Amino acid sequence: MKTLTASLWVACGFLCALIIGAYAWVVISSLTMEDGTHGRSKVQLVAQSSQVEEIPFPVITRPVTGVTPYVNIPNSERSPTPIPGLPTIPHLSTEAVTLFPSFTFLPTLAPSTLTPTLESQPSPTFSPPDTATLSGQESFPPASARVDGVNGNAQLYSLDCEARSAVDLAAFYGVSIDEIEFLSKLPQSDNPEIGFVGSVTDPRGHIPPKSYGVHAGPVAEVLRNYGLKASEERGLSWDSLRAEIASGRPIIAWVVGNTWAGYSGVFYTPSNGHTITVVPWEHTVIVVGYSADEVYLIDGSMSYSRTVAQFIDSWGVLGNMAIYVQP
Repeated sequence: MKTLTASLWVACGFLCALIIGAYAWVVISSLTMEDGTHGRSKVQLVAQSSQVEEIPFPVITRPVTGVTPYVNIPNSERSPTPIPGLPTIPHLSTEAVTLFPSFTFLPTLAPSTLTPTLESQPSPTFSPPDTATLSGQESFPPASARVDGVNGNAQLYSLDCEARSAVDLAAFYGVSIDEIEFLSKLPQSDNPEIGFVGSVTDPRGHIPPKSYGVHAGPVAEVLRNYGLKASEERGLSWDSLRAEIASGRPIIAWVVGNTWAGYSGVFYTPSNGHTITVVPWEHTVIVVGYSADEVYLIDGSMSYSRTVAQFIDSWGVLGNMAIYVQP
């Protein structure tokens, strides 16, 4: 038993000595470095020196793969030639190594280069022409116009001017009507808007209920019975009248006397209770032409002109009443 215990202690001692020796070898190996000139270690040099020298901290010159030592060299002196004094790493190449693939980036277009620039244009303006020409043609209605071929005839009676104008207008369109026959087809009434008021043989210059005449409505109705497309109009404008004349269509107009100016209408209430406007010397003429200053008229067997202002004044008393034949 004692022999076995002694053997164990001897083995433990041998093992401890072996571990201590291995550790010492590792420490001595790590402190060992090659002297640059004689190949001796720093430990040996210290042991042989009779003086105590300051031992610098050991520098390990072990090359690090993939890392190039940094030396701050001015741009003008940079060169791929190895710098003296630095250790040369044999397995490293002096050629440039591309670590990342190169990319070509397209320029970013600013929004202003993508959006077209719209130049401001002045707004078009339109001015209606007066008497200017459009496409080489005079504006409509023109400044002057006249209808040829209208023949006037004298009245048979003092108050049959409406029938005479209607018959002459029908003849212009090729429809022949006897004046007395036309008068016989007009209804009788105390209201000139409905029929003839009074007797055709009485003197002129009165207003209803005395003998007076007839307004446009009944006259146009008789003309339509003869096949003409006659239209009565109240409130016809001067431009509309000129347009009819310029289109070759004469117009019957209700005026005062022989187209006199300076008269005013009179309110009259017939038996049906509807108040209307009448005027002494109520009369009709056929308008066959106009110019910038004058209006050309046929009045029975007479032909004459009046100034535009005089005609408009006389025509306006009964509200621009007229008859024209549609094409």
